[in-house]
Amino acid sequence: MSAAAPSVPAGGGQKDRVAWLAVPAVGYLAIVYALPLVFLLARSVTGPEGFTLSLFVQFFADPYSWRVIWNTLRIALLTTLVCLIIGFPVAIAMARAKGLMQVALLVAIILPLSIGVVVKAFAWQIVLRRDGVVSQFLVGTGIWSEPQRLLFTESGLVLGAANVFLPFMILPIYSVVKLIDPRLSEAGATLGASPLYRFRRIFLPLTLPGLVSGIAFVFSMSVSMFVIPSLLIGDRFQMLATLTGRSFLLMRNEALGSTTAVVLLVMAVSIVVASSWLAKRLGGSQ
Repeated sequence: MSAAAPSVPAGGGQKDRVAWLAVPAVGYLAIVYALPLVFLLARSVTGPEGFTLSLFVQFFADPYSWRVIWNTLRIALLTTLVCLIIGFPVAIAMARAKGLMQVALLVAIILPLSIGVVVKAFAWQIVLRRDGVVSQFLVGTGIWSEPQRLLFTESGLVLGAANVFLPFMILPIYSVVKLIDPRLSEAGATLGASPLYRFRRIFLPLTLPGLVSGIAFVFSMSVSMFVIPSLLIGDRFQMLATLTGRSFLLMRNEALGSTTAVVLLVMAVSIVVASSWLAKRLGGSQ
């Protein structure tokens, strides 16, 4: 009798072939992203005598560096808050809209993503100047007694950044709200629950995954934005991303640029990790 052939798991060869399809993408990311990142990390911990952390010690020992970090976190928090306040009700309205109205709202949110950030920033320069639309509106409503300039101010920076990043807050929330059955709120109403109680105990917990994703997207992009602050507030107000670009492009200080870039990278990665942990914790507690 001939020996039985070894059994091969069904579909095993197909899975191996599918895995090979990812090799070009992985190789591209390794060359274009991972390799420069390794060089950047190595430069930040390399000195004349080899491995050293003196660059980070000098950076964190300087009060100016802490002011830059605080500027970065404050603007990112304010931008995220503005996007959340505006984006949450808009996402609910989009999810509840029907037919052509929902299509129109989706187009209004998605279409601006095709416009470059530089174009949007230049447009906000026109809007935020002394004779711009915002200044005229505030004077017309009586909030301001005379036209004032919002360009090159922190308020103008937050408004411009929120306009650019708003779709990244709306779309994750919309995708989650769209899946929520409206009958859940109706069932709560039949049991005597007030609208506020239904929102707090039924609707809000179900939307938390979208909220966490939207906040993580907007905050991480706000922390690392470079073009928007460069055009809307200028060099006198430094954030980590603008300080990194200035270090490499103007001061030709690769040591400082590498150090600030690593600090910025750690902040961005921390945001992603914290949001993932929070999403899992919230999902497990429900």
